[in-house]
Amino acid sequence: MKLLRFIPIKLTLVLILGIIAGNYFNLDIRLLLSTSLVLLLVIGILRFRDKKNESPIFGYLAILTTFCIGILASSLSLPENQGDHYLNHDFSGNHIWHIKVSEALKPTSFSDRYVAKIQTLDKKCSEGKILLSFTTDSTLQKLEVDDELVLHGSPKEIKGPLNPNQFNYKAYLKDLGISHQFRLTKEEFILIDQPSVTVYGMAAKARTHIITQLRKASFGKDELSIIQALLLGQRNDISEETYTDYKNAGAVHILAVSGLHIGILLLLLQFLLRPIERLPKGKTLKLVFTVILLWGFALLSGLSASVVRAVTMFSFVAYSMYLNRPKNTFNILALSMFFILLVINPNLLFQVGFQMSYAAVLAIVWLYPLLQKLWFPKNKIVRKIWQLLSVSIAAQLGVLPISLFYFHQFPGLFFISNLLIVPALGVILGMGILVILLALIDALPNFLVVIYGTLIGWMNWIISWVAQQEAFIFKNISFDAIQMVLAYGILFCCVIIFTRPNFKKVIALATLVIGFQLWGIYTDYQTSEKNLLFLAHQTKNTVLIHQNGRTVAVTAHDTMGLTNIIEDYSVAERISNISYSTIQNSYLWQDKTVLVIDSLSVYPNEETPVDYLILTQSPKLNLERAITTLKPKYIIADGSNYTSYIKRWKQTCSKRKLPFHATGEKGAYYFN
Repeated sequence: MKLLRFIPIKLTLVLILGIIAGNYFNLDIRLLLSTSLVLLLVIGILRFRDKKNESPIFGYLAILTTFCIGILASSLSLPENQGDHYLNHDFSGNHIWHIKVSEALKPTSFSDRYVAKIQTLDKKCSEGKILLSFTTDSTLQKLEVDDELVLHGSPKEIKGPLNPNQFNYKAYLKDLGISHQFRLTKEEFILIDQPSVTVYGMAAKARTHIITQLRKASFGKDELSIIQALLLGQRNDISEETYTDYKNAGAVHILAVSGLHIGILLLLLQFLLRPIERLPKGKTLKLVFTVILLWGFALLSGLSASVVRAVTMFSFVAYSMYLNRPKNTFNILALSMFFILLVINPNLLFQVGFQMSYAAVLAIVWLYPLLQKLWFPKNKIVRKIWQLLSVSIAAQLGVLPISLFYFHQFPGLFFISNLLIVPALGVILGMGILVILLALIDALPNFLVVIYGTLIGWMNWIISWVAQQEAFIFKNISFDAIQMVLAYGILFCCVIIFTRPNFKKVIALATLVIGFQLWGIYTDYQTSEKNLLFLAHQTKNTVLIHQNGRTVAVTAHDTMGLTNIIEDYSVAERISNISYSTIQNSYLWQDKTVLVIDSLSVYPNEETPVDYLILTQSPKLNLERAITTLKPKYIIADGSNYTSYIKRWKQTCSKRKLPFHATGEKGAYYFN
């Protein structure tokens, strides 16, 4: 199937390119708006004069217009192009903020976190999203969606990662439109009585009420947390162990109400509403009821971004099924993506959930029929198993490059968990909706609680068993953005060669494979040429990391708690050998001396000039005297020091006009 013949697919691809261009090039908004309007006017005139659409100029102008609209949509989403956005006002120092809670995030061990929308800044209308963080306090009432707060303070910019190749939470939040946060205590804000009500608040209250009713039943703790995740999009109560099991089993997508759940729900509704087709205009009524019920489920699940995205996509799919044109599914999916990116939020394009949802659905729609043509068993049971395997294989192939790029692991037994769980997911979702409805009217029988709890327990056991087969979980796979793009190119070429092979397609595939290999050779060469030393940041620890080619030597006070830092770094840098040793008091680095002063505060009494002075483990020393004796060119304080000490040292260095670097503020320090 030649996908690029379809006009919606062409325009969606061009829109995506425009959004990407707009994300990297901040062009004048007035120029973009005027250019788009002029192009739309010209297209309208051409369409009116050439009703048969024979002129190729119309097609080229349509592509150019869509590209400009993509840039415009991306530019309009930037805070600097939104006049009332708080970032365009001076908010340095303390100001009066009126904010409204829009989402409750999963709490950490130390804090409760929320996303809030700015209502006013110093009593003037303002907008933008901000992160709220509260230190865990049992006496502090949990906030709810739609709660409104008034506070007097100054937000802090969200920091990026302090160590190389760690997860960039700052960039993640930036894609969500969040760049600052408030850290508050219960004394620093006032909760407004009778705040305005939004549909998101009503959805959150409905979800809270459902959870309260479910807790009255005798579900186990793990079972209840999975029920909340499957049906209500609430994953906050899932234990870390259970979540890790689902991730290692390749079934973590089951825990997020997204494309899989909405797709299964759509098929379930298509089956249950089939009798309506017998009525006059029954197919139209069935479509209307299906879309209404899908959006009702989205409301029930809290209208999260992933749910809204999935329901929008499958509303278009429902329309495609109504038209009864299977080949039109690609057009419908392209139109849904076009609509979501243009109307809802163009920045969704850069979110991993959006990418994986569409990659999986497109792969299933495209590859599943091909796999069925490859083998069509005559035995009905074998055929059903092969159909399920085909769906699972198609989806995994679609998301494999993205998964390797973002998560650097691949569950080898994904097909087992999907083969055993996905067929039952329709029953689990259908029974779960029934359980919720009965719980809401206080008519949930105990036998149904036992049956449903047992079903969820079996699912958890299967997932746990698959996750324990660690030999089939391939972790720490180095995979960058270039490899991801080339991998998708290779996958695309393999499929089109399978459908209609010719010499040009084989050459294209060979070129991509060679390009993939050459890029791997190039990155390996870059790694082999690296020779660097840096002081990493870790609380209550001192960590020096020396990379020489594909080998890393780690010296630290405590080498036991370095798993995350070293794993992230070794995967990104393609490290093959890692050695550990305890920290020493002095080093020689490229003819420069590095002196470490720890809690013992021992250093040479005579004048011994050093190039780098590392302060660690909060040494009680007179820094002025140490500077006079050692004459360091740079002073670095790591995460093992008290904050008060670091502030005092920073002031001393400022007076002496000496460069000072605190890893807790500026991140890891690289030695020249």
